[in-house]
Amino acid sequence: MKTKKDVEGLIKALKYKKEFKVRAEAAWELGKIGDSTAVEPLIRALKDIHWTVRKKAAIALRNVGEPAVKPLIQALKDKDNVVLWRLAIALGKIGDKRAIKPLKQILNEDWDVQKAAREALERIEKK
Repeated sequence: MKTKKDVEGLIKALKYKKEFKVRAEAAWELGKIGDSTAVEPLIRALKDIHWTVRKKAAIALRNVGEPAVKPLIQALKDKDNVVLWRLAIALGKIGDKRAIKPLKQILNEDWDVQKAAREALERIEKK
C-alpha cells in the first residue's frame, strides 16, 4: 500500500526535467495508486514535452472520471497518434457525452486512433 509520502514523491517526480522516463513512470504509478491529490499534476502532465509522459498521464486519468474529462478532451489536439489513441480509450472508459463531438473529430487519424475513437463513441452512446 502506498503512503501519502509515496504519492508526494511521485508527484515531485512528474516534474523531473532531466529524464522523461522518470516522469512517465511516475504518471503510471500515480494512475495505479488512484490518489485524488495526483489528478491536477496528471492533468498538467498531459502537456509534457515528451509523448510517453502524455500517454502515461492519459492512461492514469482514465479512472478519475468527470474531473478528467475536459482536460482529456483538450488534449485531443495532441500531434502524437499513440497519445491520441490512449486519450480516446480514456474518454471511452469515462463515458462522458461531452467527448462525443471531439472524438468524432479524430476519426480521420491513423487506424489505431480511429478504432479507439469508434469504440469510445460506442461505449459513450450506449450509456
